[in-house]
Amino acid sequence: MNLSPHALPADAEGVMRLAAQSMFELMADASQGMILVNREHRIVWISEGYKKALPRLGFDDEHDFVGRRIEDVVPNTLMAQVIETGRPILVDVITNLSGTFVVSRLPLRDEAGAVIGALGIILLDTQQTALQPLLQKFSRLQEELDEARRQLAAQRRPKHQIASFIGSSPAALEVKRHARRVAMTDSTVLLLGETGTGKELLAHAIHAASPRMAKPLVGINIAAIPDTLLEAELFGVAPGAYTGADRKGRDGKFAVADGGTLFLDEIGDMPLALQSKLLRVLQEQEFEPLGSNKVRRVDVRVIAATSRDLAAMMARGEFRADLFYRLNVLPIKLPSLRERPGDIEALADALGEDIARRSGMPVRTLEHDALELLARQPWPGNIRELRNALEQASMMSDELHLRAEHFSGLLPDVPAVSPVAAPAPSTAMESQALRPLPEQIAALERQAISAALAHTQGNKLAAAKLLQISRAALYDKLAIYGL
Repeated sequence: MNLSPHALPADAEGVMRLAAQSMFELMADASQGMILVNREHRIVWISEGYKKALPRLGFDDEHDFVGRRIEDVVPNTLMAQVIETGRPILVDVITNLSGTFVVSRLPLRDEAGAVIGALGIILLDTQQTALQPLLQKFSRLQEELDEARRQLAAQRRPKHQIASFIGSSPAALEVKRHARRVAMTDSTVLLLGETGTGKELLAHAIHAASPRMAKPLVGINIAAIPDTLLEAELFGVAPGAYTGADRKGRDGKFAVADGGTLFLDEIGDMPLALQSKLLRVLQEQEFEPLGSNKVRRVDVRVIAATSRDLAAMMARGEFRADLFYRLNVLPIKLPSLRERPGDIEALADALGEDIARRSGMPVRTLEHDALELLARQPWPGNIRELRNALEQASMMSDELHLRAEHFSGLLPDVPAVSPVAAPAPSTAMESQALRPLPEQIAALERQAISAALAHTQGNKLAAAKLLQISRAALYDKLAIYGL
């Protein structure tokens, strides 16, 4: 019996070959364009439809396009991924210089099953499809996501350089010398010093001078977070770890800082129960999120800071000895402000310019008697307290040149300084009583907190107990009064 010339082949292999050829021709006609790439990622063929997109990719002739590596001429392509994995990407949306498209990518295999290339198919073009509004919305969302990522990266970019640590005294120069040295290493850094000495600034500066500067710098104040929430903040939460937990889970600060630097401020306030878990991360660079048995590996450089005496805490059993030695690899002691009075003028100039910039006020300068007065102060709150005093004096005076008298009542134990004779005691008491009550209460509170911090040598937990307020309340007031 003679077969019709239009009959199907009798063998299955022939049928499959004919079906593949028919499907290829159908897709070539129905699609907006097709591209064929070999095992080495080089373009070996493009369809007539694809040729129409070449000018938008910056090519006038197909001979300048065919033969080149796909990654070099088509931005955002995933053809190389299909070749390397052998897995198809059936539907995807791609945006590049030539527009936004719905595409499909298929691996090509030889008779032995080895991947020898890939076929890319432009299924829909935003300019020629009823899906144009949807694809344009996708494109806008992608642009918004890229912008959000850029803004987030900018926020996590280091705010300070080592030169931002102001001062030319021997103590300040020694701090900057140590900071430059440790920045080039990847070891843990421990910043020691009283509150307000610039530990956070120096942490930013060390990260900015390190090889990790392009990666995120993530900070967390351990003392400001309740103990019950601290583990989740540091190590994250697995999906459904507890009632009310996010179904998708949540990354902790270690995961967010992966590849970069994690700044652990007030490390001395970390609960003993969490210290062993932190030690494991420092030693092994791995941890388990809260409610998970899955180990997660990270690459994080830790900079820790504290105003507390960790050695004394270790002796009292309040801080693990093994964690202390693991943190104390590269210690840097930041001097208090009273240890470098010669830097007060430079600090006051820089702080004054920043206060003026933020408030919109003119820049104020300090007269000689004001500088002498500031240099004599104990400054338990250090640079932060100095800034607070300068800001208050600037806000309460219209003069461009601040004298010692402008700081009267703004600093603990500073008598009123005035070019005129002091009033009689009864008049002074009357003048004090005429001040608004909230202002008098704030001044008294500020002096009490400053005295408590001085008495406890900057130990905030001990200061809170001495004042009989909670640690969280103390931190709120420290922020309000700039201490």
